[in-house]
Amino acid sequence: MVMRHYPAATWHNGAIMNIIAVVISIALFVSSFVLFAYAYAVPEEWAALTFFIGIMAVTLSLAIPFHLMGHRERN
Repeated sequence: MVMRHYPAATWHNGAIMNIIAVVISIALFVSSFVLFAYAYAVPEEWAALTFFIGIMAVTLSLAIPFHLMGHRERN
């Protein structure tokens, strides 16, 4: 196992970008619930599109951490 030392005052490995990605992902996930709820309140010709956009918001909120943040290797 390789031990790396990072200075205490710096962010390493793009940690601030990971935080931003998580915040955006959570915001998309929560907003999808609002879209699901509004799908029953909008006129019927917009209901399917609103519900579909909610499904796409959930999909994108899950895809952001999977694809942009990468994974950690354990040794």
